[in-house]
Order: sequence, then structure tokens, then C-alpha cells
Amino acid sequence: MTSLFDPVTFGKIPLANRLVMAPMTRNRAKPCGGATALMAEYYTQRASAGLIITEGVQPSAVGQGFLNTPGLHHPEQVASWRSVTEAVHSAGGRIVVQLMHSGRIGHPSLYPDAHQSVAPSPVAAAGQCFTPDGPQDYQVPHELTGDDIASTVQDFANAARNAIEAGFDGVQIHAGNGFLLHQFLAENTNRRTDGYGGSVANRIRLTVEVTEAVAEAIGNERTAVRVSPGNPYNDIVEGDSEALYSALLPTLPELAFLEVCEIVTRSVTHQVRDLWSGNLVVNPHPTPDSFPASEQTAKDVLDAGLADAVSLGTLFLANPDLPARLSAQGPFNVPDEATYYGGDHRGYTTYPVLDR
Repeated sequence: MTSLFDPVTFGKIPLANRLVMAPMTRNRAKPCGGATALMAEYYTQRASAGLIITEGVQPSAVGQGFLNTPGLHHPEQVASWRSVTEAVHSAGGRIVVQLMHSGRIGHPSLYPDAHQSVAPSPVAAAGQCFTPDGPQDYQVPHELTGDDIASTVQDFANAARNAIEAGFDGVQIHAGNGFLLHQFLAENTNRRTDGYGGSVANRIRLTVEVTEAVAEAIGNERTAVRVSPGNPYNDIVEGDSEALYSALLPTLPELAFLEVCEIVTRSVTHQVRDLWSGNLVVNPHPTPDSFPASEQTAKDVLDAGLADAVSLGTLFLANPDLPARLSAQGPFNVPDEATYYGGDHRGYTTYPVLDR
């Protein structure tokens, strides 16, 4: 039986164990989108993970959706990430960057030029964005033109090249959680009548084009994708999730790995496992009471043969030395939810490890 502590290789990325740190937005970057020394400390503390997937990183200025999130579209941002990757590698870890274009999730007040957020269609998201002036309603986004879409694909490819230049082991493309690529996949946010809208085959097109462009830029063996079937986050209604992912997965190129973020959608995870012959990572939430993912849900999904590795978020957030704690069967730190987003070192780099 496969253990959480068995090594595995994803493409050209060797993992010392099958515990993956899930991507988590923490809002500690510089206002200019650069990584900080505190971020380097945070990720290095967690270098015993088999693989770290970073917080969402915008591939372009227009792709930013939140305050103080990092980017990889400017030389200064690329340089700032080198201190992070070098520190993680020095500690024996492996780290890939998640490229996340937020699409309609954002607000003009976040940006120096006050630009309008973008989306497949001019449909505003329900809810509010946290801005420098407090919570404000999401606005109607600009509908991407054909030329805009082509530029977006190139933004992802350029950011992927920047990631390798910055020392990352690979790139994960975020195609879930209600952000831009997921907005193209979903029925309620994609009302286009051109080749990127309407049918399932058209709605999956941008995700496939972005993935192919990134794979061509840095190699399939360093490229990954994250999906979240059935996830309603950020006001998303996919439609028929089974039909959607049945069409998407066989169309994707070969990858280092595919990650599935479960939102009480275990039946779709089984479908993905049947369709996807490559390496599969699962962020396991099979039931409504399985949030956050636990050691037991991690073991269960591995024992069932549904995954080659398991990604965990909150447990890694509060337990920098999570593999050691799991091996010792605890104890586990309790996360401080008040410090999840933004702030200083408190609740970020202050969680103790076992020998303290």
C-alpha cells in the first residue's frame, strides 16, 4: 500500500514524499507584486513537504484580483522570487509557482491605472472585493476580445518562462476556484457566441491553449494544472461538471501532474482518475464535514488509489513541519484564522515546530 512518505517523481520534479502543500493566498507580497524576505522564510519553513505549490501569482497586471498578491510579469518580481526558490532548495525542498489570472474577481481601485477587470463576458460576480477603501461590489468586467485572449495566452507563457528564470521547479496553471480560466469553463460566466463560448468544446478551449503554451515554453514535464470540479466559489455555475471534465481532460497535453480540488465531488474525482493516466494530486474534501482536509482524508484518498499524492492547505499553514508531525502522530498546531490574509509575521512564520 502506498504511504504518504513514499517518494515519487512528477515529470522532472522529484518529491521526497507524497505530501503536497496546497496553494494558499496569504496577501503578504509587496504592493508592487514582489516577493519578500518574510515570504522566503514562510516557504522555507515548509520545505519538508514533498512539493510546495505557491499562492496564486498573477501572470499580468490585469490578472491581479487581491491586495498584496505577488506577480511574475516584471523583472523586479522575477528577481524577488529568486530568494524564495534558492532558500527552499537549500533546505531540500521543491517548489512550483501557481499562475492565477483572477479575471472578473478584482476591482479598479487595486491597480495604479484603475483598469477594468476582464472576463469571458460582461457579467459581474456577486459579492465584494476587499480594496484599499474597504469592501466594494465587484464591477461589470470588460469582455475579452479575440486579441485580448491571444495576449492572455502569451502572458501565461511569458510568466512561465519568468518562473523558470526565478528558479521554480515548475508551474501550475490555476483553472479552478472561479478565476479566469474557470470563468471560461462555466456556463453562467461564459455567454460568448464565438469559438470560446457556447459548447463545452468551445468553453474548454482557453484552458487548453494556455496549458499548451506554457508546456511549449517550459516543457510538459514542468507544467501542471489545477481544477476544482463543481466548485461554486466566486459565483460560479459550471453546468454539467461530468461532461465538462470528460471533454477537458483528454484534450490537455501530457503534464507533470494534474491537481483536483474536491468540493464534495468524490464522484467526479473517480471520473478524473479514470480519464487521467498521468500523475494525479487530490486536495481531499469528500464530505461536507471534511473541511479542512485532515490526515485521515489524505490517507483515505491515497489508499483508495485515487491519487498519487495529496495536497493539504490548513494543516501546512499551521504546521510548518507537517511531515514530521504526521510521522509522530501529532500534536498539531491550531490555525489562527484571523491572520490568514494580510498582516505581518504573526500567524505566518510564527507557528512552532516539534522541537520547540
